Amino acid sequence: MAEPQRLTATPDQRRVLRRAWPHMRPERRGITLALLAGAAATATTVAVPAVIGAGVDQILQRDRGGLVTAVAALTVLALLRLVLFRRSELLLIAVGERVVRSLRDLAVTRLSRAPLRFLEAHPSGDLLRRTTTEIADLANFVRGQLPDVLTVGAYLLFTTVLLLTYSPLLTIALALVFVPAIVTVLRLFKKAANPAFAAEAAAAGTVATTYRELVQSREMLRTGGGTGFWRERFLADNERRYRAARRSQRSLFLISLARIVQSLTTAVLLLVGGWLAARGSISVGTVVVFILATRQLFDSATQASNLVGQVQISLVGLARLLDLLTTTAPRPALHAPRQAPDDGAPGPVTAERGVLEAEELRYSYVAGAEVLGGVSVRVEPGERVGLVGPTGSGKTTLAKLMTGLYAPDSGAVRYDGHDLTTLDPAELRRRIVLVPQRVHLIEGTLLDNLRLVPGDPGEPRIAEAVDRLGLADWVRSLDGGLHTDLGRGTGRLSAGELQLIGLVRAALLDPAVLVLDEATADIDPETARTLETAIDTLRADRTLIVIAHREATIKRLSRVIRLDEDALLAHN
Repeated sequence: MAEPQRLTATPDQRRVLRRAWPHMRPERRGITLALLAGAAATATTVAVPAVIGAGVDQILQRDRGGLVTAVAALTVLALLRLVLFRRSELLLIAVGERVVRSLRDLAVTRLSRAPLRFLEAHPSGDLLRRTTTEIADLANFVRGQLPDVLTVGAYLLFTTVLLLTYSPLLTIALALVFVPAIVTVLRLFKKAANPAFAAEAAAAGTVATTYRELVQSREMLRTGGGTGFWRERFLADNERRYRAARRSQRSLFLISLARIVQSLTTAVLLLVGGWLAARGSISVGTVVVFILATRQLFDSATQASNLVGQVQISLVGLARLLDLLTTTAPRPALHAPRQAPDDGAPGPVTAERGVLEAEELRYSYVAGAEVLGGVSVRVEPGERVGLVGPTGSGKTTLAKLMTGLYAPDSGAVRYDGHDLTTLDPAELRRRIVLVPQRVHLIEGTLLDNLRLVPGDPGEPRIAEAVDRLGLADWVRSLDGGLHTDLGRGTGRLSAGELQLIGLVRAALLDPAVLVLDEATADIDPETARTLETAIDTLRADRTLIVIAHREATIKRLSRVIRLDEDALLAHN
């Protein structure tokens, strides 16, 4: 069995920025300009303590001209800082937003092309969180915190260079006290934070999945009395998320130890600086420069401690997004149908009406438990074929294999002699269409939902298709006809009416092979007759494969293929 690749709940966070670089490379020019502007702005801020220190020395020397020069220099630095920081921030946000937009587009594209088997193997809530909430968190980080993160890093670098220039000895004293202590604090935080924040993100995905299941199953839970069970499950998932969030907050507490380190470092600088100034080794202005510069350094460290949590959340979200992009990257072994060739060469062109055949199909959802074992089927152009059998016999699985939504573990499905895995997606969907038992709707009008086919058909073409299928009376019976607002879900329409929407979509595609999965199951007789009449009209000379339980539907078919415990029995 070819297992689909699985997403990792807590993906590796090491070198996450390096792994993200290929997605940022198209914006490298903008990133460079933003970093240069930010570095220049930070340099103007770091220069302020040096100018103040020089001014203090001028005061002690009673040099009024030098003091005026220092004040003028401070004014110029303040103006430059204002302009450069604003420019850097705008450049960085613009670049970041473009990167986030491309990541969002890529994630949606990859998911839309991912094999059905992959999508079914993952909770929808987790996929939704990775492609919406975590990308939104990343976008907020780019707008709000990323400029601050880069500024803090530049402060640390430029301040160190400034201090070394003034007094290497005092800088060494600062380094001996400050660096080991702050590095220890950061290591403790990283050790605690990495698993804590990853676990919190995974727990949040579980809560989202559970809640989504409630929305999808609300009627069943209410009518079947399962609300209490679901509530207990949701509360348990929410409690796990709460505990994970508390672990994340406890790890953030470790960062507050940096304040103690800062206070000790300031005390040491005052003692050592005062002693060196008394001996005449350094000037009073130099001591002032160190106190002010380290004050900026500590403020940067405090700001960094406030940003660490958000940075960690963003890195976890980015790692989970990259895990999704990597896992859903096109792979011939996992994707069916395969993506268009890299060289842009078109795939095979098939006949408008051709033979659909399956040869020795084997398929398993779980290793060691085959759903289909060596099934072979041949359907001639224009045939009306029924797939029947008990629940669990593999009817829907066979339909998805024969429409290219699943790739078989072994064997092949061919249309007009071409393996489905060699067809371009557009060619495949033009020839073979599946109308599933559950027809999904989007928020909007009936017209909006009928336009969910390639080519974006206009209202006249849709109205023509509706009339051709004999469904004009049904559409007129709705409040607004084609412009009836269907709202957010399927609640306004019956199961049979949803199938009618699927049939109109199929008519707009005009496929060679139409596969209907339980089209007339669990619907009232009158709607079933309307549906079957529409199916007869839609059939024309195309191949029709129907998964059916209703005897009335089965009798209308020219051939029946029965699936029963992996044995394929056909009779007319």
